[in-house]
Amino acid sequence: MAWKRMILEIGMGTDIRGGDSTKAAVRALRDALWHNSLTIGNLVDQDVDAMRVQVTIAVPNPERVDKAKVLEVLPHGTGEVKCVDGGLAIPKPNSSDVTLLAHAAAAVYLDV
Repeated sequence: MAWKRMILEIGMGTDIRGGDSTKAAVRALRDALWHNSLTIGNLVDQDVDAMRVQVTIAVPNPERVDKAKVLEVLPHGTGEVKCVDGGLAIPKPNSSDVTLLAHAAAAVYLDV
């Protein structure tokens, strides 16, 4: 058998105040995952925990993302997180604060 991508889920998350990259990344992954109910494993006789999930987070200052906190969002399977430059940092007028947007892509793989 071979690992094959079965599903690609995408989402967006924000930190309205504070510019916290991890908070925005966690919210982006939740947005990607929480609108779905994956039943593909049942169709190929595999437990939901057999899946592997490759998470890509696009956010300003990707080095500030706590990858372990992002992985805690995954309800099943095992995962890895890669952070890349992207998203948006929108400055607030008359303030040093920003609104931060992160994007998440979660690719789900099964050994089929």
